[in-house]
Amino acid sequence: MDASSKLRGAPLVVIELDTALAVTGWNERAEQLFGVAREAALGRSIAALLPVDGGEAGWRARLADHDGPSVWAIAALRFEAWTQPTRDADGQPDGWTVYGHDVTEREATKRRLALESMMLGAIKSNLDIVVWAIDRKGDYLYHQGKGIAAAGLKEGEFLGRNLFKMYPPAEHADMVRKPLAGEVFHAPPAESMGVVWECWYVPGDPSASEAAMVAVSLDVTASTRREAELRAKLEVIEQQQEVIRELSTPIIEVWDGVLTLPIVGLVDSARTAQVMDDLLQAVARTRARYAILDLTGVQVVDTGTASHLIGLIRAIGVELDTITTRE
Repeated sequence: MDASSKLRGAPLVVIELDTALAVTGWNERAEQLFGVAREAALGRSIAALLPVDGGEAGWRARLADHDGPSVWAIAALRFEAWTQPTRDADGQPDGWTVYGHDVTEREATKRRLALESMMLGAIKSNLDIVVWAIDRKGDYLYHQGKGIAAAGLKEGEFLGRNLFKMYPPAEHADMVRKPLAGEVFHAPPAESMGVVWECWYVPGDPSASEAAMVAVSLDVTASTRREAELRAKLEVIEQQQEVIRELSTPIIEVWDGVLTLPIVGLVDSARTAQVMDDLLQAVARTRARYAILDLTGVQVVDTGTASHLIGLIRAIGVELDTITTRE
């Protein structure tokens, strides 16, 4: 009686082979997995029916391996198999029995997890980050990453310790409450243990692990310092530009009631607005009757410049007329 009769309803693939590697047994599970009916499989060479690397020699090498299950690549499938030599009534070898099952999905998952593990290792080893996780009670389950050294700690140093006992509630209220409620939370840069961290808090998956929250903390101390330095420099530049603007358009009271404004350089809309504002304030403050615009230092007087100057003169004229009328 062949394997297909003995183990017709078996959950495993069962294949029987003779010494020439011809199929003598092929159960229902083999039919389902490989898509070959029992009648079409019986008598055929297993090396032709289910090709593996090395052909017939590859099959014989696999059949000779009795140390335990091994995964074989058969076409697009990954097949985990156990082999057992069989003997006739006289005790002489008369073939093999192969037991196995489809592990294609399992092996694909294993390769994907291996890739993700390698990528996570590369990130942890080369970027200034800390990856950590806690359970629902707040106990650390994971604590690794290159960024740990910046805080004067060692990898895994927090394992077994409790987040809620280590930090006051004000520091962990949102970052724990929101992820535990299923919401991803991003915390802006803040200093802790002498390091400025930018953190992302992600809800855990109860079906996959005991981690209630996974977090990634990025050391942004250097970039934060550079930002502060850049802001300080920009403030200085803005102050210098303000001084330059004031020096480039000085308003001078040459006589009582007479102002002069030497204009040097280009005249654009922004500068016209600034000059107009400064000059109108000076006219109102000094109650001047006349304003002299010195244009000898203007580099180019094109249509746009002339338009700005006309607008400026009109505004000054209105202000002068207003002052004269009041008096």
